[in-house]
Amino acid sequence: MAVGAAALLAVILLVLHFRDLQSPSAQLAMKAKRVELVEQMRLAVALASEAEKSAVMAITDEDSQAYADQARAATATVEQRRVELEQLLQSGGTKGENAYLAQFSGAFAELKRIDKDLLDLAVRNTNLKAYSLAFGPAAGILNEMDAALARVVVKDGNSATANNLRVMQLADGARIAALHLLTLIPPHIAEESDQKMDEMEALMAKDDQVIRKDLEGLAALSSLAGNSDLEVATVRYARFTELKKQILKLSRENTNVRSLTISLSEKRKIMMVCQDALAGLEQAIQEEPIVGLSNRTLAYPR
Repeated sequence: MAVGAAALLAVILLVLHFRDLQSPSAQLAMKAKRVELVEQMRLAVALASEAEKSAVMAITDEDSQAYADQARAATATVEQRRVELEQLLQSGGTKGENAYLAQFSGAFAELKRIDKDLLDLAVRNTNLKAYSLAFGPAAGILNEMDAALARVVVKDGNSATANNLRVMQLADGARIAALHLLTLIPPHIAEESDQKMDEMEALMAKDDQVIRKDLEGLAALSSLAGNSDLEVATVRYARFTELKKQILKLSRENTNVRSLTISLSEKRKIMMVCQDALAGLEQAIQEEPIVGLSNRTLAYPR
């Protein structure tokens, strides 16, 4: 009898449990929970996107890293809520709701892949570092070289002798070529195409040949033997050449340009797919009827 009574009690409790789950209030609470999770996912996706764009546009490594960390944290929140919602829909979701969640999950997996590549690029800031070298030390050193060559011409005298004309010709040739070379560096840093960068570097190589040839020509003139300004110009150009190699290497990595391109193309497209799937999912949950109640739409602040 005791065993029979226990079994009967278990059946009664089970019936009451399922009846409670099917009650309008329980259905409404479950509906509200699912809508809330979707709203949290939509907000976290938007926050992750905003932080990602800030990481791409930041001008220091520290700021880029901070925003990248924020983007990753928001993405982790999306994944947590997605798993929670998936578990709820497995036990009580409609076919349409599960289809929308599956669509979002696939798009979100692609979004996470894109974000990993994008944020890894953004925090390196190679283009910004190249600009900093180009407009700072590199430009300063070429200015010193230019000033030194100008002094070489002045010190050699203003008489129109063949030697003086040769000095002016060689010095001015080196100065003009150096200035032209310097003007090619910023567009190289901004360029996305490897082919166009190759073309710019070919022009730089021609300028480099002119500069070296003219400096060697000046050094071969007996009137400039031991000229300190010519030595300064030669040393400064050697230093500029070292900096130019660093700048072009950073420019070739192109992390800022590449991350911005990804953000404005691939990332933007997959973001639209994710948001559309979440919007469809939320609408499907909102439209799900509750037995015993007239249709009710739940509203949550965004």
